[in-house]
Amino acid sequence: MNERLAQYPVVIEIPVAWGEMDALAHVNNVVYLRYFESVRITYFERLGLLEYMKENGIGPILAYLTCKFKIPLTYPDTVSVGSRISKIEEDRFTMEYSVVSQKFQKAAAEGEGVIVSFNYREGKKARLPEEWRARIQAIEASAQRGE
Repeated sequence: MNERLAQYPVVIEIPVAWGEMDALAHVNNVVYLRYFESVRITYFERLGLLEYMKENGIGPILAYLTCKFKIPLTYPDTVSVGSRISKIEEDRFTMEYSVVSQKFQKAAAEGEGVIVSFNYREGKKARLPEEWRARIQAIEASAQRGE
């Protein structure tokens, strides 16, 4: 794993595709949000949130997302994309993202997302299930231990 992402418990690798570049010959800004989405879903899978949602009707919904671009990406390259949860509140948590270029060994983008616990059956926010809190704390603790 890239040492720049050592504090991120969930990291995935994604090859930069030729078709992700735009007319300005660098990866289009929308693609970075897809990188964030891919690592977010991987994190959700590790938490078991999608199964929890099928069983209980309560699942995650993205409420807010930011992205700070640091360097342009181009083909060919591979990015390591990390995610961690930095804050847990009553009905939401904050995820931080980092996209690191393997070619340049630098962060290409950083971002933050707020994910709200949502009751899909009732169509409204829900209190963050205690089961989620415990799972998040266990995953985040693994990064702190260097696992």
